[in-house]
Amino acid sequence: MESTVNKHRAVEVSDRYWWKVVILFTIGWAIMYADRTILNPVQNIIGEQFGISNSQIGLINSIFFLTYAITQIPGGVVGDKYGRKMIISVGFILFGITTGLTGIAGSFGIFMIYRAITGIGEGFYYGPQYALSTEAIPTKSLTLGTAIINSGMALGISGGYLLSSYLVLERGGSWSQPFYVMAVVTIVVGILFYVMLHEKVIRPEDRKAAQAANANQDTDTPKEKVKLSTIFKNKNLLFIFIMCFCSLYGFFVVTTWLPQFLQVERGYAGAEVGFISSLVPWASIPGAILFARLSDKLKKAKLLIFILVPLAAISIIAVANVQSHTALVIALVCYGLFGKLALDPIMVAFVTKHAPKVSLATALSAYNFVGMSSSILSPYFTGWFVDAIGSMEISFYISGALLIVGLVFIAFTKENPEPEKA
Repeated sequence: MESTVNKHRAVEVSDRYWWKVVILFTIGWAIMYADRTILNPVQNIIGEQFGISNSQIGLINSIFFLTYAITQIPGGVVGDKYGRKMIISVGFILFGITTGLTGIAGSFGIFMIYRAITGIGEGFYYGPQYALSTEAIPTKSLTLGTAIINSGMALGISGGYLLSSYLVLERGGSWSQPFYVMAVVTIVVGILFYVMLHEKVIRPEDRKAAQAANANQDTDTPKEKVKLSTIFKNKNLLFIFIMCFCSLYGFFVVTTWLPQFLQVERGYAGAEVGFISSLVPWASIPGAILFARLSDKLKKAKLLIFILVPLAAISIIAVANVQSHTALVIALVCYGLFGKLALDPIMVAFVTKHAPKVSLATALSAYNFVGMSSSILSPYFTGWFVDAIGSMEISFYISGALLIVGLVFIAFTKENPEPEKA
């Protein structure tokens, strides 16, 4: 049976279409990360209401990321087979509804169920999104376009921190209010994805090639998708997946626990918590765009990874060590400039270069599945360390060490893909 996605005829698009794609997907990431981080400034309040420990607070994020990670590969496979924009839209509407329901949860168990379903909805986004954007963005601007899309993560992290800090910590509102706001916005954007995106496009640079190959591309015998096992057997892809795991562990230590770290271990309060926490995502935007432009120009992904990762490791370890306000700000800004959000566009382009084109959404979903597996571990273990030893500083040290481990694996990858076997 022919998959639905193969029945979509390619639409010729103008030079401006890819900017619409970039803007929409930037908004998508902003909403997803805001949904994740509205919880963090108020997790102490939620913990007091439900009478739970720090490790259980960490478990809230872990269960969300567990379902998010599990959904990655099925979401990519379904997107490749039946339609990427459809699966993205359905996911957004689903997690918009459950975000709103989270705000009315009357018990810790119900709260966890709604966050788990929210993770499923968000899990449909990554692979299909990057597959659509990769096909729409001109090749010469791929890493830059990806960096701009990824800046939505930074905007969302900052927006979620500030929204929750302002409504709850500053104005004294209920912890539920940020969830209601995000629910409405999420559902609206989910509808916009379906209305405004094309499933298959022909870029201006592809038009001549598409015309020559039109008979093969639109026949009833589409190319066979590559098996998932083949993707994981590709050494270059597997090692970049491991680097993603190591990078995301520290990133989710920071995004999940930094607001509480600032309040409990460094003495910050009120909206200042949201502002200081936002330094990482704000700094990541110019860093990501700068290094993405260098990557597009130099075509040296490994070189840039070897520059960024050690600097990110030093920065995240410094967060745990410094005591002065100025030194903490510098450490957080440096982690934003050189950390996960700056590194990710380069690694996504690396995956795109090595992945089978007919299963691109699946390969990207596999990449994010391995990476996001670390997000299941880091929130819980950090909470456990707080309960056990009264500090989360050790989690920052572990994060720095993992970055160096990932760098070792990158040393064994090849810059360019091997020629495909006949």
